[in-house]
Amino acid sequence: MWKYKSAVEKIKSIEEEAYPLVEKRIKEFENLGKYGTELDLFSELSFCVLTANWSAQGGIKAQNYIGKLNFVRLSEEELAEKLKEVGHRYPLMRARFIVENRKLIGNLRDLFDLPEKEARRILVKEAKGIGWKEASHFLRNIGKLDVAILDKHILKFLFNEGIIKEIPKGWTEKKYENIEMEFKELSFLLNKVSGELDLYIWYLLKGRVDK
Repeated sequence: MWKYKSAVEKIKSIEEEAYPLVEKRIKEFENLGKYGTELDLFSELSFCVLTANWSAQGGIKAQNYIGKLNFVRLSEEELAEKLKEVGHRYPLMRARFIVENRKLIGNLRDLFDLPEKEARRILVKEAKGIGWKEASHFLRNIGKLDVAILDKHILKFLFNEGIIKEIPKGWTEKKYENIEMEFKELSFLLNKVSGELDLYIWYLLKGRVDK
């Protein structure tokens, strides 16, 4: 309990002001999961591919610029050109991943009905450009909130607060789940689910609630 004390106090200090922004985002995620088409879900998966080693704001910009239909119908070369236009760091590689992931269209809705860990494992195995963090990001963004998105900002926060002893240089499923357990304990102490807590920490660190 004591190692979480500082983090709990910091998050509680911004909880009231962040609450309406967090709730708005959570409702967006839940609506996407419940009512989104396969094209909507594929657009969100592509967003998660694009944010890897880039930024959420950059991913949002690219997602809006390209549009959900173009994630499906543009050639790899055309997609890469669009990504260059928005300043993506890895336009060729990300375009290739998105085109290869088109094989998943028609099956993304099925992930919504699976337990989070099983759905995440499938995504990591089957989707190009999707690791444990990116799979968690996608699942959270379609309303499956019992996952932790362990990006560099969250990891640095956990490390600085003394909740974890080191920041991993790479992931295995076991490593990810071990730190995720710490994150879930912090979530429990704040009476939140992991997918919510991530947004509160982002507000604490950045003053905004990205998706």
